[in-house]
Amino acid sequence: MMNETAASPIEAVGEQTLDIADAAAKQGIDGLRSLLEFQLLHTSNVTIAVGSLLAAVLVMVGTLLVSALVQRALGRYGKRTPSVNQASLYTLNRVVHYLLLAAGLLLALEVLGMSVTKFAVLAGGLGVGLGFGLQAIFNNFVSGLILLFDKSLKVGDFVELEAGTRGMVKAINIRATLITTNDNIDILVPNSEFVSGRVVNWTHRSANRRIRVPFGVAYGTDKELVKKAALEAAARVPFTLAMEGPEGPQVWLDNFGDSAVEFILAVWLTEEAARRNAAIRAAYLWELDTSLKEHGIEIPFPQRDLHIRSAFGRHGEAALAAFARGAAAPGDDTEDAAPALAREEREALSSNDATLDVQQGGVDAPASADHEQTPDTDARDR
Repeated sequence: MMNETAASPIEAVGEQTLDIADAAAKQGIDGLRSLLEFQLLHTSNVTIAVGSLLAAVLVMVGTLLVSALVQRALGRYGKRTPSVNQASLYTLNRVVHYLLLAAGLLLALEVLGMSVTKFAVLAGGLGVGLGFGLQAIFNNFVSGLILLFDKSLKVGDFVELEAGTRGMVKAINIRATLITTNDNIDILVPNSEFVSGRVVNWTHRSANRRIRVPFGVAYGTDKELVKKAALEAAARVPFTLAMEGPEGPQVWLDNFGDSAVEFILAVWLTEEAARRNAAIRAAYLWELDTSLKEHGIEIPFPQRDLHIRSAFGRHGEAALAAFARGAAAPGDDTEDAAPALAREEREALSSNDATLDVQQGGVDAPASADHEQTPDTDARDR
């Protein structure tokens, strides 16, 4: 009896505490419910409350999280499987990301209380806005989808735009494509420029291309000797694809200029050098200068013919004779003649590479197209 009497006050205190806790919990739940049901926007068609807005935000956050996990999984798959087409994998990555965002957005609208049928009216209004203020953004978005599916442009390609921008494609995003130049400068180009403008894709079918390096020598120089010197220069540059066969370097006699006989060194480049421009041209010019000097071949300065009408107070033939006597040197200082080529070597070098190139119909590098480039401009016609 004593224990039962003593326990009664404790039980009473416990029951009072539980009642207070239940009342506080109910009061908190009622307050939270009223907060979540508080209406931020109320129209005849749409009602947005705090709770539905928070739920929509959570849906979008979850969608972004799922998209990030999927992109990471695709990236790991690409690294584990080198044989997979990386361009197709990148396209799949971006498309899945866009689809998940679209699905998350529709689900978030449903959570907000905006069904697809109700959203159709709002979509019509947004369509009018897209036709005016958001036209450029929508155009770039559609152009980005075209680029992803068209496969004429992919990540890793080296491209040149009409404005002269050159660089490697790093990413194709919703609004713009990221291009990184050889000087490590990032340029954001709107996607619509790739669809509506002219784009030179140096690596569309292959990373190998051919560069043409022009140079000139003095009149009277043995052209077979010039060819030998140019081929030796090409052999010293590590970016030359091959020295023999259809991909070997060629030397063309291009023009008889005012002051020099103009040649072209046409060289197929390795994949390493296919995305470089000015640096590759400089490398071949450096070795050309070295090789021409080794063979005693003169790189001429611009020359002009001077016609004398009068000199030393005389005219006509008398002026010319007086000028010749005054300009004559006491001795005949002639330079050493350039070393002559052996008969067999001359015969081997006497083939006309330009004729051979035409007969081959524009030789292709291994599994590639004939991408050619002059030093500072687009590829010239043969």
